[in-house]
Amino acid sequence: MICGLILAAGRSRRMGVQKLLLPIGDRAMIARVADAVLAAPVERVFVVTAHSGSGVAEALAGRSIHLVPNADPNGDMLSSVRHGLRALPHDCAAAVVVLGDQPEVSAEMLTLLVRTFRATGAGIVVPVYQCKRGHPLLVAARYHAEILERYDGIGLRGLLNAHPADVMEVEVDTPSILEDVDVPEDYRRAVTRLKTGQRS
Repeated sequence: MICGLILAAGRSRRMGVQKLLLPIGDRAMIARVADAVLAAPVERVFVVTAHSGSGVAEALAGRSIHLVPNADPNGDMLSSVRHGLRALPHDCAAAVVVLGDQPEVSAEMLTLLVRTFRATGAGIVVPVYQCKRGHPLLVAARYHAEILERYDGIGLRGLLNAHPADVMEVEVDTPSILEDVDVPEDYRRAVTRLKTGQRS
């Protein structure tokens, strides 16, 4: 079983409003991301939210997902990853870690990561654009316990650095893997690109 793990517990401090609820086309940003993951070859989807939910649950209503509250309101991204990993079923062979504020993620991109994992058995599969690694990324179950115990202050970058021989890079043709939405200008750019059908 492959699981999707969407990180949606950020506090949106730099945006000034809950960015995951901002509209992207006809849906909230987090709904667009969740729909991409649900359309990918994953069996179960987990969404890590702030403890209060921050409206994310309402935006995802009607979708086949499992909400996982992050009990630490000041937790960083690694904290959210850990909460999500603890919630995964024991037969989850790998988790595709997806940023909730990356509205240009596509089911095709996620499918590429999953197919690469199944074809190669690599423990970590990461997309690369012009020699730069980005998100989302896939992490095999054999590393989940290690993530729970290590890499404080470093995050998943520490995992990739610790196991270079088990990292499979997948070249992609879109810089969207390097871009998320943190400030209003990021949001305006994402809306414009998606409105015009561009991926970069």
